[in-house]
Amino acid sequence: MTASFTRRSVLRSLGALPAAGIATALPTFAHAAEYSLKYGNNLPVTHPLNVRAQEAADRIAKESKGRVEVKIFPNNQLGGDTDMLAQVRSGGIDFFTPSALVIATLVPVAAINATGFAFGDYGQVWNAMDGKVGAHVRAAIGKMKLHAFEKMWDNGFRQMTSSKGPITSAKDMDGLKIRVPVSPLSVSMFKGLGASPASLQFSEVYSALQTKIVDAQENPLPIIQVAKLFEVQKNCSLSNHIWDGFWFIANGRMWDSLPADLKPIVSNAINDAGMKQREDIKKLNETLQADLAAKGLVFNKANPDSFRAKLREAGFYAEWKGRFGDEAWGLLEQSVGKLA
Repeated sequence: MTASFTRRSVLRSLGALPAAGIATALPTFAHAAEYSLKYGNNLPVTHPLNVRAQEAADRIAKESKGRVEVKIFPNNQLGGDTDMLAQVRSGGIDFFTPSALVIATLVPVAAINATGFAFGDYGQVWNAMDGKVGAHVRAAIGKMKLHAFEKMWDNGFRQMTSSKGPITSAKDMDGLKIRVPVSPLSVSMFKGLGASPASLQFSEVYSALQTKIVDAQENPLPIIQVAKLFEVQKNCSLSNHIWDGFWFIANGRMWDSLPADLKPIVSNAINDAGMKQREDIKKLNETLQADLAAKGLVFNKANPDSFRAKLREAGFYAEWKGRFGDEAWGLLEQSVGKLA
């Protein structure tokens, strides 16, 4: 679930990230574009994803000499994730950036990057997703008549907060009532850790924590800040238990029909913008940790080894190895080490 960012809060958190040109008009040329392409996403215009996507759109217009224009429709203007996934498949829109868990409803192996405690840090994430794991997932996406660009965009690591106390090892999860998204992978992971996961809509999280229906929740730091969960949670454990990112995908028929001289212009602009967006998210998370600590949230680092051992013992990795397939799982373990 993506939280709603306010323009002021995100720009303040981003600090030095230039805001100019976020919603600027595309460069104008004497003739109409040969290819007018629509890009839909679910994030506010001020989010780093849209800031960098606008830069890519401007670059594409300039380098194609006006032959290609990309029109951006942020903030669910064209519908929710399910709607936009259907539209990019049908050709109603040309580009979409679903999170891996969203596109996994169509391409199940795309959820492999959300395997619990698979990645220890960003080095492992990008080694896998810019390498063989990402190539495997892109090939699976391609079979659905969609084109996935080479560089994933970042949605961040998920962290755990609790009103009970710090979560430092797997034993702290025993019986913990924790809110999780409506996701089979998340429910399976937290059950394997011995917790009592409750799937609730995001709109219910604050009140559920406040009234102690649940004692804990897990989300990336920007969502913890925007939803003001620090008001009803005492501790934040930097667990990095799940990493999620956005695939930048295109309608396959549109992509195949694009002239050969234009494809690298579009690809390079989108991939380069994605690399910049990764840095933006990294800086944003660093800024937010200090901001949340100033608001009273106490941080600690969790020990991933104890969590992996518990999940291994519970059969979690064996189950999801079977679901994702031996080939995909083997590629993942090449990047992160033995899991199952």
